[in-house]
Amino acid sequence: MEQTMRKVSLLDLTAQYEDIKPEIKQAVDNVLESGNYIMGPFVKNFEQAMAEYCGTKYAIGVANGTDALLLTLDALGVGAGDEVITTPFTFFASAEVISQLGATPVFVDIDPSTYNMDPAKLEAAITPRTKAIMPVHIFGQPVDMDEILEIANKHNVSVVEDACQAIGSKYKGQRIGSLGTAGCFSFFPTKNLGGYGDGGIVVTNDEELARKIQILRVHGSNPKYYHSVIGYNSRLDALQAAMLQVKLKYIDQWNQQRRDKAAIYTEALKDLSITLPRVKENREAVFHLYIIQTKYRDELMDYLKEHGIASGVYYPVPLHKQEVYSNLGYEAGSLAESEKASLGTMALPLYPELSMDDQEYVISVVREFFEAKGERV
Repeated sequence: MEQTMRKVSLLDLTAQYEDIKPEIKQAVDNVLESGNYIMGPFVKNFEQAMAEYCGTKYAIGVANGTDALLLTLDALGVGAGDEVITTPFTFFASAEVISQLGATPVFVDIDPSTYNMDPAKLEAAITPRTKAIMPVHIFGQPVDMDEILEIANKHNVSVVEDACQAIGSKYKGQRIGSLGTAGCFSFFPTKNLGGYGDGGIVVTNDEELARKIQILRVHGSNPKYYHSVIGYNSRLDALQAAMLQVKLKYIDQWNQQRRDKAAIYTEALKDLSITLPRVKENREAVFHLYIIQTKYRDELMDYLKEHGIASGVYYPVPLHKQEVYSNLGYEAGSLAESEKASLGTMALPLYPELSMDDQEYVISVVREFFEAKGERV
């Protein structure tokens, strides 16, 4: 049936702002009127709120999610000659920070049902040089943490949770980010809890690790002008902290709206020949993205575009196949599940404010595409 074309964005940040505009404006005014723009009470209050939300003792605000990972690995002593195990099916920053410290990223293939690191393939990647394991809760789907933590404890290595896409998700009732040695979050505007600029935070129960990150973020100084280590200029702005504290009140509501809309997609598309997201038992995902997989990805994306619907590819090139990592020696097919996923995965529009009408339109166009191909299960 011919559809009346409309425009549907992959994500609409302005819709969320309209809902909370008065609170955001008040938070900005509070900061500007206080004169406390760098560190100070607004950052401290937000750090306390984040620690409480995640169920950790400490939270340390930093400039962005990449720095959250970088400073955490640095504070753990990762450096030249070390290896850090992570996944190749993620945003580049997950491996980039390892390389920036002079260490080597070691990639473990994914579980195709969740796109997360496959714990069954993890132990074979551990060597005497392994300093940390960095699982990524990709697309807001919790990793199999029990298995990863068991292997890490057996080999006495740290676990740094890359939770940049997963704020609010749960694994067996515990907030993601609180299970490993530390958890790292991004407040990039497109994240489930997004700022109005860059921002990040590290949460941990390790007092010494928290202290080291606090020192590293201010040029390695403690107290001011006294430098014990080479550090970074990586502070969460007071303006961002104040606005994020407003948004933190709504994150569980927004995440539930994402889950509800994801469930609508899954029910409506389950009879088509598409691989749909799977959430394992005792997990609570937050659907940073609603990822489907199909052999017709490029065709489907073109068809959606023709009908005014935005979509996106996450991720077109797995990290072990990036040019910058060609020296690591991974052969084509060596991480087969990640390579397969990179060829077939795509995101459909999903955000809390997505209207029922717009979602039904997306569903009808997707169905129209597959039914024209006779692709139903």
